[in-house]
Amino acid sequence: MRTWGPSAVLAAALLVPASMLSTPATTDTRAPARRLPAGAPPCPNVPAPATRPAQPPPAADPVTRAVGGVALATAGLALPPAAPAPPAVTAASWVVADLDTGAVLGGCGPHEYGVPASVQKLLLAATMLPRLDPGREVTVTAEDLAIEPGSSAVGLVAGGRYRIETIWLGLLLKSGNEAANALARLGGGPDGTAGGIRAMNTEARRLGALQTHAVTASGLDGPGQFTSAYDLALIARACFADPAFRRYAATRTAQVPAQPALGAKAFPISNDNMLLDHYPGAIGGKTGFTDLARHTYVGAAERGGRRLVVTVLGAEVTTRRGWQQGADLLDWGFGLPRDAAVGRLVRPGERDRAAASPTGAASALAGGAGLGGAGAATTAAWPGTGPSVAVGAVLVAGGAVLLARRRRHAALAALPPGTASRGSAPEDD
Repeated sequence: MRTWGPSAVLAAALLVPASMLSTPATTDTRAPARRLPAGAPPCPNVPAPATRPAQPPPAADPVTRAVGGVALATAGLALPPAAPAPPAVTAASWVVADLDTGAVLGGCGPHEYGVPASVQKLLLAATMLPRLDPGREVTVTAEDLAIEPGSSAVGLVAGGRYRIETIWLGLLLKSGNEAANALARLGGGPDGTAGGIRAMNTEARRLGALQTHAVTASGLDGPGQFTSAYDLALIARACFADPAFRRYAATRTAQVPAQPALGAKAFPISNDNMLLDHYPGAIGGKTGFTDLARHTYVGAAERGGRRLVVTVLGAEVTTRRGWQQGADLLDWGFGLPRDAAVGRLVRPGERDRAAASPTGAASALAGGAGLGGAGAATTAAWPGTGPSVAVGAVLVAGGAVLLARRRRHAALAALPPGTASRGSAPEDD
């Protein structure tokens, strides 16, 4: 994908009417003067990686990083002007957002690339739940069971007959990697699992999750597989809009039926998401871990008629587990005013609609109406993909981002030394 230099972007910016570049108060791009609690990890928290991805993430794209609002295009903290400092967490990146309004309440490196681990199963759910009849009985194959030794499995057996609903429960309660393979295969059409993974990537683009690229259905590590905390919030919002997902994600225990012909007995499974048992109002989520990704987490809760979601990438477990760090961030989010926001979650298909109108794309990235910020004007440079927007839209949107960054840099220069406002790129999650 061709990249545009500063001179080209500036030239485009000079052609954009000032009215198109105005940013509403709810998407103030200035980094607030805020100090983290003493001893808190920096944002982003980037320890030396023990393992590096086989393929590095794509180069940063200023347009993609501004999806949802230019205030989100930072490797550091993005906070509402009057918000208190967020809790100290060890995550490389995170986002807290409102599931209903789409407001992004705050984040750390919202658009920094990370590795998903099993939270990628949410993208599988968003893709395949509408395609698969939960009452249909299917046969699990030996191919489905071809997973990394020692990785998470629910205990399905090759040749076993299960209702698709049971496989969903195995996926979302026990993070079964064989369940992920089966669901991707069943929903992938003639190409089976490969077709299912392609469908996941198509769904990610539809949702506006431009930094997400799936290589495995389960979230087991694969070269070129990445996501971001912002993208995970988009994907989680799509999942929680589905009644079947909400039911599965909130299920505490379930029974996997016996397979008498194969000598397999029935057995119970329980939900690995500890938020359900220890956080009032919890409505579901997903845990994840690989050596490369470290601890990842997505969790959602309802309080006072307000539903928030938290996404966490690249967390280390010292004194607080991934779900506990997510709970701390949810508490912080629920403590903010209902109108607090630094951006918003774009709507499904919004990117494609914005791409059809250069002025629409530019105004979306510059803030737009309501909560400000909207769909991106192009896609990240994943293998086999390319720009999906006319050159004019990219230039105009790039100009909007450049002007916004200049305003932010001017504000940063006025901050006192030590202010927590930005950081280096986080470790892959």
